[in-house]
Amino acid sequence: MRGSAGRAVAATAMNETSSRSHAIFTLTVVSSKLEGRKVVTTSKINLVDLAGSERCSKTLAIGDRFKKGVNINKGLLALGNVINALGSGQTAGYIPYRQSKLTRLLQDSLGGNSITLMIACVSPADFNVSETLRTLRYADRALQI
Repeated sequence: MRGSAGRAVAATAMNETSSRSHAIFTLTVVSSKLEGRKVVTTSKINLVDLAGSERCSKTLAIGDRFKKGVNINKGLLALGNVINALGSGQTAGYIPYRQSKLTRLLQDSLGGNSITLMIACVSPADFNVSETLRTLRYADRALQI
């Protein structure tokens, strides 16, 4: 509840209650048992709600809302770059986790020994066809990891 209360929300021409920030809730579960020696297992669950990528021409955002929209899009672009690098099939190479705070926070969830589930929220409205297609392509790239 406290996290949701601190989340930035503002009206745009596309969405009356548009989230203007990403939200990440991290749950860490630690299990330990004694079997001759102490065995500790740690699991980390990240629940992430990404702010939507909206075109400034459609949102009609100006001033601070415009700047926030640009920063949201930068974070999503950086996440897309990481997804592209991980999904390219190359086992070695540079993964650009340090391009944004978002990708650094999600580094454990994206690479290595993890399972990731992505739910894409899309709109059936004709007005939002381009955003819906971009979202589905983004989700498809994430599926390639």
